[in-house]
Amino acid sequence: MAPWAGVELSALNPLRALWLALTAAFLLTLVLQLVPAGLVPGCALFQDLIRYGKTKREGPSRSAACRVFDVPKRYFSHFYIISVLWNGFLLWHLTQSLFLGVPFPYWLHGLLRILGAAQFQGSELALSAFLVLVFLWLHSLRRLFECFYVSVFSNAVIHIVQYCFGLVYYVLIGLTVLSQVPMDGRNGVVIHCNHRIPFGDWFEYVSSPNYLAELMIYISMAVTFGFHNLTWWLVVTYVFFSQALSALLSHKFYKSKFVSYPKHRKAFLPFLF
Repeated sequence: MAPWAGVELSALNPLRALWLALTAAFLLTLVLQLVPAGLVPGCALFQDLIRYGKTKREGPSRSAACRVFDVPKRYFSHFYIISVLWNGFLLWHLTQSLFLGVPFPYWLHGLLRILGAAQFQGSELALSAFLVLVFLWLHSLRRLFECFYVSVFSNAVIHIVQYCFGLVYYVLIGLTVLSQVPMDGRNGVVIHCNHRIPFGDWFEYVSSPNYLAELMIYISMAVTFGFHNLTWWLVVTYVFFSQALSALLSHKFYKSKFVSYPKHRKAFLPFLF
């Protein structure tokens, strides 16, 4: 069963409300920009807030009062500095929590609950959040590198409000990712060490889907290298047999421990083995 089954998807927590409001605001802005000029009264401040860089420079004339709030566009690098540091901090704590059982700091745990963190069980969501946070951190690191060594910034400017929004955005996006981690069980306390029969998803077909997933990861790497890379296919062959062995031993363990263990369930490969 999917981890969100039974959860009221329409529940509007603070994070969803915020992203919904931002979506509506930018949708309205887009619609207003598509309306023919003259049908909607013009507003210099509004145009100043939605334009930056070349679109601000080539846009409507700006008053001296508007120019007071200009910030160099090269300050874009500050967004990615914040993102690398902050989201790296969040990634560190998530890694500690997932793999070492270390609980989140009390203040971070409380903040996530206020924002509307997931209250349901689902370890696969935690792993997904971990991967997304890794990708976000790497993306920010790449953009920071581009800001320093690739991008050529002219004398283009952005509004101070846009600058502040950019700083807050990268803090908020990391918290949004982390809020997808189910809070239940993230306190590092082991409930029990007893084995149970797992059900749902891949467990309906094989006893150890984690071993099957490991094999699929290595096969995907082999595809990346190319189908003619003999060395890596030998690695895949080793992984296949090593994971098959582990899966078979686990399968025998489950069958010996539970008399009601599903008879249709295979050890490693669905319907085959």
